[in-house]
Amino acid sequence: MIRRAALKGTGHYLPARVVENSEFEKWVDTSDEWIRARSGIERRHFAAEGEKTSDLAVHAGRAALENAGISAGDVDAIIVATSTPDYTFPSVATVVQAALKTGGYAFDVQAVCAGFVYAMANANALIVSGQADRVLVIGAETFSRIMNWEDRTTCVLFGDGAGAVVLEVQEGAGDNADTGILATDLNSDGTYRDLLYVDGGVSSTQTAGVLVMQGKEVFRHAVEKLAATAETALGKAGLTADDVTWIVPHQANLRIITRTAQKMGVPMDRVVLTVQDHGNTSAASIPLALSVANAEGKFKPDDVLVMEAIGGGLAWGSVVLRL
Repeated sequence: MIRRAALKGTGHYLPARVVENSEFEKWVDTSDEWIRARSGIERRHFAAEGEKTSDLAVHAGRAALENAGISAGDVDAIIVATSTPDYTFPSVATVVQAALKTGGYAFDVQAVCAGFVYAMANANALIVSGQADRVLVIGAETFSRIMNWEDRTTCVLFGDGAGAVVLEVQEGAGDNADTGILATDLNSDGTYRDLLYVDGGVSSTQTAGVLVMQGKEVFRHAVEKLAATAETALGKAGLTADDVTWIVPHQANLRIITRTAQKMGVPMDRVVLTVQDHGNTSAASIPLALSVANAEGKFKPDDVLVMEAIGGGLAWGSVVLRL
């Protein structure tokens, strides 16, 4: 028997303020029709003044613990994936740890939109190696704080939110019929860092900066790399696209999601979609989608899920998990 990291609970939180596409028409040259055609996004949520990334993360984490039926005291580790932390330091994860009153240890992972996939791979490694039995993994972002509100090509795409999962150790036989994470695949290529970045930082400008993106180039890389990483992870698990029950993709752009599914040969009725309601919430998008789909009763025991994401870095990866 071997140790597996099984999904035991999901949770999410969205700020109260809902921003419809039409609101952007007040200050940039855009329209609801243009945004929908470009991205599939209809609305997104923005954090309230004073509402921090850690606040969103705490709400989502608490919801995931409740869904899993475990107490905060049962958590051995917290991993938060974010690119919009409250502070330069300490980590958002330690702020969450204090708020939830868990023990163990806590740290952040920064891989932009691929952050949740990276965090899941790290949590899996901690559980498989015996360094933790239960890990709370959270993706949380307040991307509205780093938008260039004069750039119509980017400011309409992003939103704020948080999603969380509880992973718990479970014994498995060591084959792909096991419950839990069956395989992960992580990649990065820093030569593409100028395609998607924030033009500020502690050691460069001493400012937070704003997001800059070469949209066409990111789109091209996204479709190619997302399909490839998903197929690689499935291969590691000894599975194929025919075995996939649900793709839970990074919710960046409906066109990217559709093209990736087509490239994998997976029909869209097996793809979880929330981009229309949340926009691109970066590291929060996959756990948000997981939690929404779970709350809607989409998932069943023995379903095979593929999560895949790409973000600035470029960093990309995927996780294959059996429920």
